[in-house]
Amino acid sequence: MNEEKFIEVDNLQKVYEDNGYQAIKSVSFNVKKGDLVCLLGPSGCGKTTILNMVAGLLKPTSGDIRFDGKSIINTEPKDRNIGYVFQNYALYPHMTVLQNVMFPLTVGEHKKNKREAQEIAERYMKLTDIMRFSDQRPVRLSGGQQQRVAIARALVQEPKILLMDEPLSNLDARLRLQIREEIRALVKKVGITTLFVTHDQEEALSIGDKIILFNNGIVQQDDIGQRFYLEPNNQFVANFIGNPVIDNFEVTVEGGTVKGSDFAFDQNLLSEDRFKSPLEDGQYMLSVRPENILPVDEEDGQLTETIDDVELIGRECILKFTHDGHQARSLIGLGDRELHHGDVIHLKMALDRVFIFKPNGERVY
Repeated sequence: MNEEKFIEVDNLQKVYEDNGYQAIKSVSFNVKKGDLVCLLGPSGCGKTTILNMVAGLLKPTSGDIRFDGKSIINTEPKDRNIGYVFQNYALYPHMTVLQNVMFPLTVGEHKKNKREAQEIAERYMKLTDIMRFSDQRPVRLSGGQQQRVAIARALVQEPKILLMDEPLSNLDARLRLQIREEIRALVKKVGITTLFVTHDQEEALSIGDKIILFNNGIVQQDDIGQRFYLEPNNQFVANFIGNPVIDNFEVTVEGGTVKGSDFAFDQNLLSEDRFKSPLEDGQYMLSVRPENILPVDEEDGQLTETIDDVELIGRECILKFTHDGHQARSLIGLGDRELHHGDVIHLKMALDRVFIFKPNGERVY
């Protein structure tokens, strides 16, 4: 067994025959045994399509999917040894919680006798803290409780792989936070390899052992969470990851000088070890995280801006300003400076923390 490649997705493509739409374009990635991997991206990027192909609910146009080194492309969904938690839970309303959790053990090739099925179901109900709801029907439960039932039901067959499609999207913000922590703890305790689809970057960053970010049916970055923030592959990744969002400034490089609309600095001030390719003369996008563009004294400033708004977020505050018609932000600690709407500020970028992208989104620095 190659634990580093417990799930292998190899050059997967999906084209819908009825309209010719290519939903997935040559996607490849590996998942380590026991890892919780988040498939992240905006709506329509292809993440659920990939999950459904892994599950066997959709057939790829080309490419291969392997579990533990064996291709499962032609294996029926019921024979893939997976558990699937759907976005809408898909619980049987006429059954009690216990009957819902037991159901996969009462049908099909792996059918158990009633006593054994109940013992297994109750074991996973204890793990998911729903034993007290055994005799209730799903309609009597909250969204979070229904989600726990769906997870317990997916686990009772002790599958090799757990698939979860936006499992928290129907919950309120506070409950999402609680349940995502529970899911992380549960899958680690059980030791099951998990693919978790979400459009929420905070969710992915908080629970994923690694993240695979998609856009337009293509993998944009496959990495641990921290590197998405600190070392984005391209402009899309930099823009998608981060809250507050990254600041973008159009710049021109000419004769060794990087020029914005009202600022300029010598290219030699950039760190040599961060270049991905040569910074030739031309048009670029300079991007900087809000915590890396900070108020300074006038003589040290690169930009002079007027504050449009000050937004408090716990121990920090966001200074919002308009640059070249686009809103930008500076993130400072609460109490660092007493600043208000209409104040003029001088800002300096940490040049060893900025990113520079070509117009096509390719990262140069």
